[in-house]
Amino acid sequence: MSSPKVFGIVLAGGEGKRLMPLTADRAKPAVPFAGEYRLIDYAISNLINSDLRQIVVLTQYKSHSLDRHVSQTWRLSGMLNAYVASVPAQQRLGKHWFQGSADAILQSLNLIRDEKPDIVVVVGADHVYRMDFRPMIEAHIANKAGVTVAGIRQPIGLADQFGVIEVDDANPEKIGRFREKPTDAKGLADSPHEVLASMGNYVFDANVLIDAVTRDGELPNSKHDMGGDIVPAFVERGEAFVYDFIRNDVPGSTDRDRNYWRDVGTIDSFFEAHQDLIMPLPVFNLYNRDWPIYSQQWNSPPAKFVRDDQGRSGTATDSLVSLGVVVSGASLERCVLGPWVEVHSGAQISDAVLFERVTVGAGAVIRRAILDKDVVVAPGATIGVDHNLDRARGFTVTESGIVVVEKGQRVE
Repeated sequence: MSSPKVFGIVLAGGEGKRLMPLTADRAKPAVPFAGEYRLIDYAISNLINSDLRQIVVLTQYKSHSLDRHVSQTWRLSGMLNAYVASVPAQQRLGKHWFQGSADAILQSLNLIRDEKPDIVVVVGADHVYRMDFRPMIEAHIANKAGVTVAGIRQPIGLADQFGVIEVDDANPEKIGRFREKPTDAKGLADSPHEVLASMGNYVFDANVLIDAVTRDGELPNSKHDMGGDIVPAFVERGEAFVYDFIRNDVPGSTDRDRNYWRDVGTIDSFFEAHQDLIMPLPVFNLYNRDWPIYSQQWNSPPAKFVRDDQGRSGTATDSLVSLGVVVSGASLERCVLGPWVEVHSGAQISDAVLFERVTVGAGAVIRRAILDKDVVVAPGATIGVDHNLDRARGFTVTESGIVVVEKGQRVE
């Protein structure tokens, strides 16, 4: 029996309001993460590593930097009909933009009809994780499912933050109920203190997906959402199954980082996910050669750490530093630096994330902060030291004390 033809759809039109101001000038999937990557790189890398070779990225909100990143980074061989194509909203069904994730697919059905796949994998673009989709596809085919939803185990106390999957009593792979952010969730039979939360990843038979979004598009009261409308409809018909992420064994993973998954939809979770990377034994390991995370290959020199004119060494402890970075007589602790960052003499930076081309002046102090691209910190300036001062300068300060400086600002 020949292998099914599998087509990938990445839903990347999200606005990401909870990540403001990082999403003030870009779509959420285009937000830089871990120095040299964008959030979307994790979803696409998982699909590529799972042997998908025809992938489309559906974009909408402030998509220029995202479209540019996809076109410049994800260049596959057209000779082998392999591609990752960014597809902006096109108003194919009338003078309106995407009204939800299901409507985004409905307005893009020409892509599926042109490619004629057997199976369609639909994923979001704003989570940090590794996943091999091949076992999930195999389970979907074996179960003869209408839809298979990837579920990750989460503490039952967090059930009100997720779409929760409650399995059928007679079949633990079948979805009995799909509930949105319940306050009275039922624990799993084999782990009563946990629930299965939807990861936002789905597998469909292509013809079934086409029929589902077409029918949903005709419902005037639908929100046209994959999790809120499409999946519950399959559950009602007894055609929805779940793939427990705990069964997913990614090549090269270890007991420490296996089954890692992070929703980085808030400033706090975005910051904490970076801290996950820089532990001596990280809970998400970027250095897995068997399942690499791909991104744009920068034509940049290596990072450099040098003494300043007073003989102080540039140092970095428990940090990730990208290409093109120069640290001169300054100290970094628990930091992630994007490409072409410059840190000058005597500056002290701790627990911080600096995006591309940030410049930190001599003697500056930065603590628990995120600095967007092209921020310039003047010599002697402080960020994260006095939150009242940070707020007075218009910076975002979260309840946990993380300071965010918007793209292109100069900090005095």
